[in-house]
Amino acid sequence: MRDMSFLRRFEILLPSRLNDGAPIPRPFIGETLNELRARFGAVSLETQVIKGQWEYGGVVFRDEVIRIFVDAPRTPSAREFFAAYKETLKSRFQQIEMWITAFEIEQI
Repeated sequence: MRDMSFLRRFEILLPSRLNDGAPIPRPFIGETLNELRARFGAVSLETQVIKGQWEYGGVVFRDEVIRIFVDAPRTPSAREFFAAYKETLKSRFQQIEMWITAFEIEQI
C-alpha cells in the first residue's frame, strides 16, 4: 500500500471574469471541478473572493478569483497532469496565464 501521509496540494486560482471583462460562464467552474474530482477523487472550492492585480505587457489587470485545491499523491504524474491541465484552463477561461501552485503537505 502506498503511503498517503505525504501529499502535494495543488491550488488553482480561477477567474470570475474573462480578460475582456465578461463574466465566466458558470458551467466552466463546474466542469473544472468535475474533471479534477474524477481524476483525483476529491476537489475543494473556496467561495471567498480573492482580489488581486497583475501587469502584463504594460496593462494592469484587476482580478477577482476563487481558489480550488486538490490533494494528490506526491508523484511525477500528478505534477505532469497539472502542468498540462494549466493549458486546458488557460484556453477554457480565455486567460493569458493561470496561477497554479503546489506544495508538500503531510496528512495526519
